Amino acid sequence: MVTAEFLITSLIVVASPGTGVLYTVATGLSRGSRASAIAAFGSTIGIVPHMAAAILGLAALLHTSAVAFQTFKYLGVAYLLYMAWKTLGERGPLSVESDVGARSALQMTVTGVLINILNPKLSIFFLAFLPQFVSADDAHPLGRMVELSGIFMLMTFVVFVIYGLFAAWLRDHVITRPQVMTWLRRSFAAAFVALGAKLATAER
Repeated sequence: MVTAEFLITSLIVVASPGTGVLYTVATGLSRGSRASAIAAFGSTIGIVPHMAAAILGLAALLHTSAVAFQTFKYLGVAYLLYMAWKTLGERGPLSVESDVGARSALQMTVTGVLINILNPKLSIFFLAFLPQFVSADDAHPLGRMVELSGIFMLMTFVVFVIYGLFAAWLRDHVITRPQVMTWLRRSFAAAFVALGAKLATAER
């Protein structure tokens, strides 16, 4: 049975602004509702490796190995800085497009996946988070963790889609104003830099 405590805690974690939310909102503002759903999907899929690592115990390596953690961390920082640089450009996450083709959809999905994969704090978070909701006398602890992971992912996707749809709803009010788009690009780029700086200073 899924507890209310798990659902409330998960909702707080999922709804808290982070790289996935930022990317989904940026995509919704620039490319509309369908694109924001694709970005939300990619960001959600990016959580899978961290959950798998936590379930299989591989996340413990990041927790105990300084070299592994630092290497993974700075790859994530570099990617967030790259996203900040791309956001400032006309062809970045805030590029205005009316049509999302198959190639563009794949690119958005991959970007969403990479944004969440390259964050070692997620693996450590799930290593500490999931076991709290699995009873010590549970007959099938692995299955229970998989079940909770699936619920967490579903909540992530739904919440991210809501963020994206709201951003898409605002889209018509901003894309026709070049000054507003310039301000948004700079703001989102600054947010990616801030998240990169926060990750760079993160400790195990």
